[in-house]
Formats: sequence, C-alpha cells, structure tokens
Amino acid sequence: MGTWEIFTIIGTISFSLQGGLIAMEKKYDLFGVYLFGILTAFGGGAIRSILIDEPDYQLWNQSKLFYISIIAITLILLFPSIFLASRELWGNFFDAIGLIAFSIQGSIVAVKLDLPVGAVVVSALVTATGGGILRDLLSHRQPIVLGEVIYGLWVLLIGIFIGMRWATTTTHLYLLFIVFTTLRILSFVYHWKIPVRKLKE
Repeated sequence: MGTWEIFTIIGTISFSLQGGLIAMEKKYDLFGVYLFGILTAFGGGAIRSILIDEPDYQLWNQSKLFYISIIAITLILLFPSIFLASRELWGNFFDAIGLIAFSIQGSIVAVKLDLPVGAVVVSALVTATGGGILRDLLSHRQPIVLGEVIYGLWVLLIGIFIGMRWATTTTHLYLLFIVFTTLRILSFVYHWKIPVRKLKE
C-alpha cells in the first residue's frame, strides 16, 4: 500500500465520520447521515477531477473506499454515544486528520500531472475543502474554511510545499501530515486566528 493510498483511506474515514456527526447533530434521518458522510468524503475529489482535468480519476470505481466510508458511517450510527460524548473535540479532530490527508492527496495528484504550483495549491484546497463546503451549504452552516480559526492556510502551505517539490519522499509526506495535523489541532484548541479586516459602517 503506497503513501497516496494510505492518505486517501485516512481522509475517507475521517471525513465520513465528520459528515455523519454533523448530520446527526442536525437530526437528519439515516439517509441524510449516509449522504453527508459520503458527500464530505468524496465531494472534494470529484470537484478536483473536473477542475484539473484528471484523466484517471474514477469516482464510481472506488468500491473499497466506498465500503470504508459506509462502515465508518455505520459505526457512528451504531455507537453514537462514543462519538458524541465529546462532539466538538472529536469533530475537530476528525476534520484535522481529513483536511491534511486530503490536502496531501490533492497535491500529489496535481504533481503527478506535472501541473504548476498554483494548480497544485488549488487541487489541495478543492480536495480538502470541497466536500465540506458542499456539506455545510446543504446543512445551512458557515463553511469551516471561511471561519475565523485558521483552516485553509494549512492547506495552502501544504500545496506550496509539495508544489515547489520541497516534499518529494514518503518520509517528507508523513512528516507534513504529522506537522500540519498537529498545527490544525492546535489552531482550534488555542483559537489561532488570521487577522480580520472589517469595514467601518
């Protein structure tokens, strides 16, 4: 199993769980829970494929990842108390893992297509946040990427690191995953924020 596949599995599990948690928070039915979990996990990759014209992306042939997603969502439904006991903490933890894993995955895909740095950054952003944005819009939530706590900046930096070919080995990618997952977790634990420029009324 290669690094790319490991990151894909991590992201799929993490985003499926987080999507399911949000649907349960909104008191949606079983269909809604599965829909939100799958949409969060696969929506970003589908949008990325269209934007960068990815030739070998096969959404409907990812049976293993779909099964993994279904299993993860089912666990949420069977054992909700385990996941909902500390809903905010676990929701952010799942999101951090999925965000960074999908950022790296999206960057790798763009690099394999020999795309420029800008395209790598866009690929990382769309892969990591596209499904979550769709989920949040459908659930009438403010997209996390547009919130005050640092979120998209970590994705941007990952895209730059990989796009500039500063991270090319398996060790580099795992190191990026550990460092930026930690930074994302610290950013919501300590409420790190990017300065906001507000207009005077």
